[in-house]
Amino acid sequence: MKKIFAILMMALACSVSAQTPDEIATTLVKLNETVPDFKFTDEGGKTVSITELRGKTVMITFFATWCGPCRSELPHIQSEIYNQYKDNSKFRLLIFGREHTAKEVAEFKAGQSFTMPFYADKDRSVYGLFAKQFIPRNFLIDTNGKIIFSSVGFAEKDFSALKELIAKKLNE
Repeated sequence: MKKIFAILMMALACSVSAQTPDEIATTLVKLNETVPDFKFTDEGGKTVSITELRGKTVMITFFATWCGPCRSELPHIQSEIYNQYKDNSKFRLLIFGREHTAKEVAEFKAGQSFTMPFYADKDRSVYGLFAKQFIPRNFLIDTNGKIIFSSVGFAEKDFSALKELIAKKLNE
Protein backbone atom coordinates (compact mmCIF):
# COMPACT_ATOMS: atom_id res chain seq x y z
CA MET A 1 0.00 0.00 0.00
CA LYS A 2 2.85 2.41 0.83
CA LYS A 3 4.44 1.67 -2.54
CA ILE A 4 1.20 2.46 -4.40
CA PHE A 5 0.82 5.69 -2.42
CA ALA A 6 4.41 6.69 -3.25
CA ILE A 7 3.85 6.01 -6.96
CA LEU A 8 0.62 8.03 -6.94
CA MET A 9 2.35 10.93 -5.18
CA MET A 10 5.20 10.88 -7.71
CA ALA A 11 2.71 10.90 -10.60
CA LEU A 12 0.84 13.80 -9.03
CA ALA A 13 4.07 15.75 -8.53
CA CYS A 14 5.04 15.21 -12.17
CA SER A 15 1.65 16.25 -13.46
CA VAL A 16 1.60 19.39 -11.34
CA SER A 17 5.01 20.56 -12.57
CA ALA A 18 4.45 19.67 -16.23
CA GLN A 19 3.11 22.43 -18.45
CA THR A 20 -0.50 21.99 -19.49
CA PRO A 21 -1.57 22.26 -23.13
CA ASP A 22 -3.02 25.72 -22.36
CA GLU A 23 0.28 26.87 -20.84
CA ILE A 24 2.21 25.59 -23.85
CA ALA A 25 -0.26 27.19 -26.29
CA THR A 26 0.02 30.57 -24.55
CA THR A 27 3.83 30.58 -24.53
CA LEU A 28 4.98 32.65 -27.49
CA VAL A 29 8.70 31.84 -27.30
CA LYS A 30 10.31 28.44 -27.56
CA LEU A 31 13.49 26.88 -26.22
CA ASN A 32 16.60 27.59 -28.30
CA GLU A 33 15.01 30.64 -29.92
CA THR A 34 16.61 34.07 -29.58
CA VAL A 35 15.06 36.13 -26.82
CA PRO A 36 12.66 38.75 -28.24
CA ASP A 37 14.17 42.21 -28.49
CA PHE A 38 12.81 44.60 -25.89
CA LYS A 39 13.73 47.61 -23.80
CA PHE A 40 12.84 48.40 -20.22
CA THR A 41 13.44 51.19 -17.75
CA ASP A 42 15.69 50.16 -14.89
CA GLU A 43 15.31 51.28 -11.28
CA GLY A 44 17.58 54.25 -11.94
CA GLY A 45 15.41 55.48 -14.82
CA LYS A 46 17.82 54.34 -17.56
CA THR A 47 16.46 52.61 -20.67
CA VAL A 48 18.13 49.23 -21.14
CA SER A 49 17.88 46.90 -24.13
CA ILE A 50 17.97 43.14 -23.62
CA THR A 51 20.64 43.04 -26.34
CA GLU A 52 22.94 45.02 -24.03
CA LEU A 53 22.92 42.01 -21.71
CA ARG A 54 24.45 39.60 -24.24
CA GLY A 55 27.40 37.85 -22.68
CA LYS A 56 25.48 37.38 -19.42
CA THR A 57 23.15 34.65 -18.22
CA VAL A 58 19.82 36.43 -17.74
CA MET A 59 16.86 35.21 -15.71
CA ILE A 60 13.54 36.86 -16.56
CA THR A 61 10.59 36.48 -14.20
CA PHE A 62 7.06 37.77 -14.72
CA PHE A 63 4.79 38.18 -11.69
CA ALA A 64 1.85 40.13 -10.30
CA THR A 65 1.47 41.40 -6.76
CA TRP A 66 -1.92 39.67 -6.35
CA CYS A 67 -0.71 36.27 -7.63
CA GLY A 68 -0.41 33.65 -4.87
CA PRO A 69 2.12 31.37 -6.63
CA CYS A 70 4.16 34.48 -7.53
CA ARG A 71 4.21 35.57 -3.90
CA SER A 72 5.36 32.07 -2.93
CA GLU A 73 8.10 31.97 -5.56
CA LEU A 74 9.64 35.43 -5.14
CA PRO A 75 11.17 34.81 -1.68
CA HIS A 76 12.89 31.73 -3.14
CA ILE A 77 14.24 33.79 -6.03
CA GLN A 78 15.54 36.33 -3.51
CA SER A 79 17.21 33.83 -1.16
CA GLU A 80 18.25 31.02 -3.50
CA ILE A 81 19.17 32.87 -6.70
CA TYR A 82 19.54 36.63 -6.29
CA ASN A 83 21.44 36.58 -2.99
CA GLN A 84 23.81 33.95 -4.39
CA TYR A 85 24.51 35.63 -7.75
CA LYS A 86 23.85 39.36 -7.25
CA ASP A 87 27.58 40.15 -7.30
CA ASN A 88 28.35 37.86 -10.24
CA SER A 89 29.06 40.06 -13.26
CA LYS A 90 28.00 37.20 -15.57
CA PHE A 91 24.42 37.12 -14.21
CA ARG A 92 21.45 39.47 -14.40
CA LEU A 93 17.98 39.08 -12.90
CA LEU A 94 15.01 40.89 -14.43
CA ILE A 95 11.69 40.72 -12.56
CA PHE A 96 8.76 42.33 -14.33
CA GLY A 97 5.50 43.27 -12.65
CA ARG A 98 2.91 42.40 -15.29
CA GLU A 99 0.32 45.18 -15.52
CA HIS A 100 1.92 47.13 -12.68
CA THR A 101 3.25 50.68 -12.60
CA ALA A 102 6.71 51.54 -11.33
CA LYS A 103 5.11 52.90 -8.15
CA GLU A 104 3.15 49.69 -7.52
CA VAL A 105 6.24 47.56 -8.09
CA ALA A 106 8.35 49.75 -5.79
CA GLU A 107 5.73 49.63 -3.03
CA PHE A 108 5.43 45.86 -3.33
CA LYS A 109 9.21 45.45 -3.25
CA ALA A 110 9.54 47.64 -0.15
CA GLY A 111 6.58 46.00 1.59
CA GLN A 112 8.08 42.55 1.10
CA SER A 113 11.63 43.70 2.02
CA PHE A 114 13.03 42.45 -1.30
CA THR A 115 16.40 43.78 -2.47
CA MET A 116 16.36 42.27 -5.95
CA PRO A 117 15.54 44.46 -8.95
CA PHE A 118 11.92 44.86 -10.06
CA TYR A 119 10.67 46.55 -13.22
CA ALA A 120 7.23 47.73 -14.29
CA ASP A 121 5.47 46.25 -17.31
CA LYS A 122 2.20 48.16 -17.07
CA ASP A 123 1.02 47.53 -20.61
CA ARG A 124 2.42 43.99 -20.97
CA SER A 125 4.81 45.24 -23.65
CA VAL A 126 7.54 42.87 -22.41
CA TYR A 127 5.32 40.05 -21.15
CA GLY A 128 3.38 40.09 -24.43
CA LEU A 129 6.53 39.11 -26.31
CA PHE A 130 6.84 35.94 -24.21
CA ALA A 131 3.32 34.79 -23.39
CA LYS A 132 -0.40 35.46 -23.64
CA GLN A 133 -1.37 34.45 -20.08
CA PHE A 134 -0.36 32.62 -16.89
CA ILE A 135 2.11 33.72 -14.21
CA PRO A 136 4.55 33.32 -12.64
CA ARG A 137 6.77 32.62 -15.62
CA ASN A 138 10.52 32.19 -15.68
CA PHE A 139 12.84 32.24 -18.67
CA LEU A 140 16.60 31.73 -18.65
CA ILE A 141 18.63 33.30 -21.44
CA ASP A 142 22.17 32.14 -22.19
CA THR A 143 25.13 34.34 -23.05
CA ASN A 144 24.27 34.13 -26.77
CA GLY A 145 20.74 35.42 -26.20
CA LYS A 146 19.05 32.02 -26.58
CA ILE A 147 16.18 30.87 -24.37
CA ILE A 148 17.39 27.77 -22.53
CA PHE A 149 14.72 27.36 -19.85
CA SER A 150 11.03 28.15 -19.51
CA SER A 151 8.55 27.44 -16.72
CA VAL A 152 5.01 28.39 -15.76
CA GLY A 153 3.78 28.47 -12.18
CA PHE A 154 5.82 27.64 -9.13
CA ALA A 155 6.83 24.02 -8.62
CA GLU A 156 9.85 22.88 -6.58
CA LYS A 157 10.96 20.48 -9.32
CA ASP A 158 11.05 23.23 -11.96
CA PHE A 159 12.65 25.72 -9.58
CA SER A 160 15.38 23.22 -8.67
CA ALA A 161 16.06 22.59 -12.36
CA LEU A 162 16.30 26.35 -12.93
CA LYS A 163 18.79 26.78 -10.06
CA GLU A 164 20.92 23.90 -11.34
CA LEU A 165 20.99 25.34 -14.86
CA ILE A 166 21.97 28.81 -13.60
CA ALA A 167 24.81 27.31 -11.55
CA LYS A 168 25.98 25.25 -14.53
CA LYS A 169 25.93 28.21 -16.92
CA LEU A 170 27.79 30.48 -14.50
CA ASN A 171 30.49 27.85 -14.00
CA GLU A 172 31.17 27.33 -17.73
